[in-house]
Amino acid sequence: MKKSTYSHSINFQNKEELKRQIFKTLDFYYPACMDYEKGGYINGFLVDGSVNDTATKHLVATSRYIYNFSIGVILGGKSWCLEAARHGIQFLNRHHLDKLHNGYFFEMNDLGVKNSTKKAYGHAFVLLASSIAYKAGVEEAREVLDNVYNVIETHFWDSEYEFYKDEWDESWTTLSSYRGQNANMHMCEAMITSYEATGEEKYLNKAYRLAKGVTHELAGRSGGMVWENYTPEWQPDYQFNKNNTKDEFRPYGFIPGHQFEWSKLLMWLDRHKSESWMLETAEELFRKGWEKGWDSKYGGIYFALSPEMEVIDKDKNYWVMAEAIAASSLLATKTGKHEYWDYCNQLVTYSSEYLIDHEHGGWYKLLNRENKRYSNVKSSPPKTDYHPVAAFYQAILALD
Repeated sequence: MKKSTYSHSINFQNKEELKRQIFKTLDFYYPACMDYEKGGYINGFLVDGSVNDTATKHLVATSRYIYNFSIGVILGGKSWCLEAARHGIQFLNRHHLDKLHNGYFFEMNDLGVKNSTKKAYGHAFVLLASSIAYKAGVEEAREVLDNVYNVIETHFWDSEYEFYKDEWDESWTTLSSYRGQNANMHMCEAMITSYEATGEEKYLNKAYRLAKGVTHELAGRSGGMVWENYTPEWQPDYQFNKNNTKDEFRPYGFIPGHQFEWSKLLMWLDRHKSESWMLETAEELFRKGWEKGWDSKYGGIYFALSPEMEVIDKDKNYWVMAEAIAASSLLATKTGKHEYWDYCNQLVTYSSEYLIDHEHGGWYKLLNRENKRYSNVKSSPPKTDYHPVAAFYQAILALD
């Protein structure tokens, strides 16, 4: 499969251009993603925008769509952005919400429950979606925000270790022994967003605890980079999912993309509660992610490293590039160091060449090492291109 013949440079220091990129992504999905028959959103799209999955309703995808359209409202987009965000909040309340046990079902098939487990990862995205929607003016999102926060604190918070546990069964009776950094990372993101939406310090305090806990305590247990999977006592588990780097939520390895994502989160947190360790750690994680992850031959960032820091997955994933772009732009504006704009320009040039679909809109999902696409599927659940939208939005805020 040949790369795109479209060659478009993106000026990442121009806020209006960043907004145009966000709105082009929203235009790819809207109105085709709106499921007015069953409610919620359609989750599956081919490269040209054709629909290939009308049945799957994924909690993470529902939440990410709400996020995207809420950002559209905040950035002054068209009036349908507000209606589209409200549409998702309604589906959360009517169908993802477990009205018997509380909490939110992870996956629906049409309007039937396909996966009834209660996952911290999914609840983190409900918190993110409801808080940004509330900020965007969806009044009924506040009810979701308050409810999901209560669920998260009641069922997922591990007061002994001060991290979030990962997964319960439907009735909150059986807890998985798995622990993971991924859910905690997205909880941190959601907590900062909730703080910005409400001004309530409890969210900022929790984000701070998670950021320091993961990037200092957990990273310290695995040599300075953040490992993905842990035991119930929060020790690195080097056997869980061994060599399975393709697990959507619990991949094996050191994931360079998550080092960049934590770097971004630290610089975002720094706007509200600045301490010197935040910048130091953000720069260190960025440096390690780049040194271990950047493919100097074909460009892009490798997906996964072994415990010994050897590359074990050379694929290029769209979200990894988006998070690295966000981290480099936030570090550039924070430090004034031109090297971070150089990194950003390399990342944006690569993404524009291979990952951004300049013809139809949106981002291609996954490339091999030589930057060839594996299929003509652009978005399968739970991909909604929330990562690029969020990355560009954070860059816009940093440039203010």
